[in-house]
Order: sequence, then C-alpha cells, then structure tokens
Amino acid sequence: MAQPSFDPGLTQQYTGDLRRAINKDGSFNVLRQGTSWRYTHPYLFLINTPLPVFLAIVLAAYVVVNCIFAMIYFSLPPGEIHGVRIASPWLQFTDDFFFSAHTLTTVGYGNLAPASIAANSVAAFEAIVGLMGFALATGLLFGRVSRPSARIGFSGKALIAPYQDKSSLQFRIVNLRSNVLIELQASVMLMLVEGGEAIRTYRPLTLERQSVYFFPLTWTIVHPIDEASPFFGKTAADLERLHAELLILVKGFDDTFGQTVNARYSYRFDEIVWGARFTPAFHINDGGHMVLEVNRVGEFRTVSGE
Repeated sequence: MAQPSFDPGLTQQYTGDLRRAINKDGSFNVLRQGTSWRYTHPYLFLINTPLPVFLAIVLAAYVVVNCIFAMIYFSLPPGEIHGVRIASPWLQFTDDFFFSAHTLTTVGYGNLAPASIAANSVAAFEAIVGLMGFALATGLLFGRVSRPSARIGFSGKALIAPYQDKSSLQFRIVNLRSNVLIELQASVMLMLVEGGEAIRTYRPLTLERQSVYFFPLTWTIVHPIDEASPFFGKTAADLERLHAELLILVKGFDDTFGQTVNARYSYRFDEIVWGARFTPAFHINDGGHMVLEVNRVGEFRTVSGE
C-alpha cells in the first residue's frame, strides 16, 4: 500500500485558479452551498456574526415582539388598557405599542395599565417573554465579549532575507492586544500546484525556532532555505508559476482567559519580497523601558546580498 501524501485538510485536487486558501482575516476561502436552514445553529450564528449584525438582530426582534403584542392589545375591546387614547386608530396603536414596551421590559410607568382579565393575562405572558428574551440576549452578548480570541498582527509582506551564509524566508508577528500570550507555537507550510495533473502539494517548513515561551515583543519567524527546503533553487517566477502560498497557523496560551487561542494567515507568491530585511520595531527609551512600536511590525528595507 502506497503511503498517502500529506494533506492538511484543504484537498490536493486543483480544478481552477484559486485566489487563496486562507483569507487575510484568517477565514478559509470556502463558499458553502447546498446547505439547509435546518443545519443552522442559532447560537453559533449569533455568537459568530459581526457585532453590528448582532445588534441589528436584537433591535429588530425587540421591535417585532412589541408590534405583535401591540396588535394583540389593539384587538381587545376599548377600555381594556387604561390610559390608551382611542381618538384615532394610530394613536391607539401607538399607546398599545409603548404599553407593550413597558411590559416587555417590566418598567411599568403607571400611565398605562391593564384593566381586564384578558389584558392582564396577555401582559403577564408578555412579561415572561421579556424576562426570558432579555436573559437570552444578555447571555449571547456575554458569550461574545467573553470569548477568547487572538489578535495577532502579521507583517504585510513575507521576505526572502539573508540568513547566516545563505538566505531564509521570514515574516513577523506581533500581539495587537495588551493581554499576555505565552508558549506560542508556529506551523508553516508551503502550498504549490505541481505536476501535469495540477495537484496541490503541501510541504511543511522547518523553522529556525518552532516556538517561544513569551510574546511581549515581535517574533520574526524564520525558515532557513537550505538544500532540504522547497524554496531551494526557486525564483520569484517559479513561485508564481506554481501558485505558491504560505499557510500559517499560530497557537498560544491566553493568560487572561486561561485558554488556547489561535490565528491563521497566508502569503501568496506576490506577497513575498525578495532581498529585504525587517527593520527593528522596538527600542529602549531613556527610562530603561522597552518600547514596542506595533505599527512598525511590517516595515522592512531592501538589502544587496548581505
């Protein structure tokens, strides 16, 4: 039995010009089709959806629920809700809507009040709906803000830089947040499209340093280019022809939340600069403190065969 080739989970079949395997925001470049609404988990959707969308959904749900109960109150005979103006249907519905808002939020200002068993029954049921609904919304909001996540910044370009008496592939990362990350590990692989049948191949890259204990500054991740490296003997034109893309996974332990977090990133062949070196992104000030300039993580300068 032939030994299976390495596949990290992104498939080896190549049937078209793939823009990139991993997007700049760390998501995978995969568009899901053929799914059904039955497979959508509401909790996962609300936890993962962008914050503006989440707030819009909560606001829309609040308005819709109030409109539904306002229509129920509006359908009751006149006088069932004390304080409702019945001079016109619009004023009556407006008062019913705000009475619903008072009841749903359990505010109860007193200017509007139920006057019959039917109105009290609807108001009691709405109060339960409000308590459960706001508890659910609060839990979802807490789940969003308390979920640990890594905000690791990557240099805009990867570099082919001098390294000892040879050369190396380098990119630099920095923690964009002030929380403490420790025991950071990096895994890097090179994806190429090779062969007459256009098969994707994945080559794990040997790094100068696979992990670091602490991450208060920047970390320049270096892959030495030697005879065993898939970059050995290749040029920028070769990488373009092979649709080369660096796939990166960084994992670390978040000391604040006590959980492992990760970040993904990629560099395409046109995002690799040849003959360059990163410039320092930190210095020591007059007070003896190390000063990290986070916005300089991607700064580099060209070199001429150092």
